[in-house]
Amino acid sequence: MKMFSKITISLATVAVVFVGCVDTSAPSKNENVTPTVNEQELSYRNTSLYHENDTQTPVVKYSDAPAGASQKIARAYQDAPPMIPHDTEGMLPIQKDMNMCIDCHMPEVAESMGATPIPPSHFLNMRPHNKIVNGTFEKEVDNLKNEVSVKKSAELYQGRFNCTQCHAPQSNAKLITENKFQADFLSEDGAFKSHWDEVVTESLDTVGKDSSVISKDIANENSKAGTSLMGGHH
Repeated sequence: MKMFSKITISLATVAVVFVGCVDTSAPSKNENVTPTVNEQELSYRNTSLYHENDTQTPVVKYSDAPAGASQKIARAYQDAPPMIPHDTEGMLPIQKDMNMCIDCHMPEVAESMGATPIPPSHFLNMRPHNKIVNGTFEKEVDNLKNEVSVKKSAELYQGRFNCTQCHAPQSNAKLITENKFQADFLSEDGAFKSHWDEVVTESLDTVGKDSSVISKDIANENSKAGTSLMGGHH
């Protein structure tokens, strides 16, 4: 009987201790949980996500200054594509046989038109001309030797004929979130001029007497694949 009483008291004590450790702050299944963030706060807008008719987008205005009379916009970073500062009404979309941009921005006429000349980088063809000879695919350059296909052309490279693929008008819309990014230009005129063509092949020649790349690396002799086009191990 005494043993039974001791067991009963011990179980009761354990139960009290266990109940005392329960987190009573946790909501029960029947209690409504109040969200700490509502749906309006999940978005930048302050209207319902389910009623588009109640939402009005901010008024966005683009420059109506005519070409040649607009103020240049500083580039976002070194060699970044510049924004279009003037009105583009009637100029878009750019088509193969109708590109009004080149009428003013080609280097030979840009200065007289008061326009920014198309940079030399747009006159570079970097696409290799590979070919098939007697059923065998032959590459123009040897990438294992870090050879590159960069050719200067007197004509605008046609891979860049669609100007608005990189260049776009800049609106006067107010930023929802402040942008604190500050460009660190590598040249004094980097905010308004591109120098990308001057460095496009810089540091690409990693195979030479001062290079850490040796002939065995080029031959893939240390590769677990065990194959090489230059006499490596099989």
